Amino acid sequence: MSTDPACLSCGAPLRHTLIDLGEQPLANAYLVREQLEAGDEPRYPLHARICADCLLVQVEKVVSPAEIFSDYAYFSSYSPSWLAHCSDYARTVTDRLGLGPDSMVIEVASNDGHLLANFVSSGMPVLGVEPAANVAKVAVEAGVPTEVAFFGRPCAAEITGRGVSADLVVANNVLAHVPDLDDFVGGLAAILKPSGVLTVEVPHLLRIIEGTEFDTIYHEHLSYFSLLAARDVLARRGLRVFDVDELTTHGGSLRIWASRLDAAKAWPETAAVERVLETERAAGLHSLEGYREFAPRVESLLADLRRFLRDAKAAGERVAAYGAAAKGNTLLNTAEVTTEEIGYVVDRSPHKQGRFLPGSHLPILEPDHVRDDRPDYLLVLPWNLRDEITAQMADVRKWGCRFVVPVPRLEVVP
Repeated sequence: MSTDPACLSCGAPLRHTLIDLGEQPLANAYLVREQLEAGDEPRYPLHARICADCLLVQVEKVVSPAEIFSDYAYFSSYSPSWLAHCSDYARTVTDRLGLGPDSMVIEVASNDGHLLANFVSSGMPVLGVEPAANVAKVAVEAGVPTEVAFFGRPCAAEITGRGVSADLVVANNVLAHVPDLDDFVGGLAAILKPSGVLTVEVPHLLRIIEGTEFDTIYHEHLSYFSLLAARDVLARRGLRVFDVDELTTHGGSLRIWASRLDAAKAWPETAAVERVLETERAAGLHSLEGYREFAPRVESLLADLRRFLRDAKAAGERVAAYGAAAKGNTLLNTAEVTTEEIGYVVDRSPHKQGRFLPGSHLPILEPDHVRDDRPDYLLVLPWNLRDEITAQMADVRKWGCRFVVPVPRLEVVP
């Protein structure tokens, strides 16, 4: 009997490793002082594997979704660039699908309602489904109808049982978090009208591999999608991909457009679908061989970061960090960074300020602390927002502070 874990999508045994990052705390498990002082911080294996049958990259589920998402520290509306992305998306999809006051828009994992608010302002009925009660509360207070629930087939059946179904279903940056793809994607198909359209945004595995973006791997992200794998995941649950957009968000993402296999309107497949698939094949993502050089490149990147921090400390130079992002926690914990190397991290979100990063235990402070403390370097942990962050903190250059960007390679910005 095989002891290998089973693929989340097709059920095949997982026998091939992409990268093993050892044991780490949950990337979004920010600590309060009492937890820090108690010293009881669980760690779990963080081992990314590849399914040889359907090519889905995934990590094992080590804790229940309720432990991660029932009270969540991530609020999307604290990123101006993400707000702009959502606004642009709302305009694009409204025009393309001809949405209007009679069109129902449902977003799964709707966070604090920032995206749905664009449709509300256009007079459309909307419904958010969000498992984190603390985050959903913010959405409701902002006038975005939101139900607190983990989405899947039972949730979809309850909603459609009330006579509600969607012209548009939005699932942005949630598919990676799903422990039961059959239940979740089946629910997406069930909640769509026969004429409805689903859009899904996921970080693009091709960009993760090309850019050595290993820090996007953490326990909350169970799956990592190429279009090859995503198309298979959706097709197994009754959904057909007809278009795809390549986006710059999160270091490179895909927006996948899909409809039901029995759709009332047959959307023609665009040339973009085959173009992206061919790009993935050219990069070797259609076979296990295309993934073999990823782990050695990660080791090289980590060595560069450790060397930089060691040299800065030897020179008496102080390093602070910007952005209490989950990806930053994977980076810091894999590199075994502590407050000996980096004194603290600053973040704009008041929901994170006053807490401590998991594993590294860097205190999370407000951005103005950098201006008072005047470190020599500011390490940008959410490197995908480097332009936004370096613009927000441009005045640190006055005293000679330099930005450091760790991914896709260590760069000290002049």
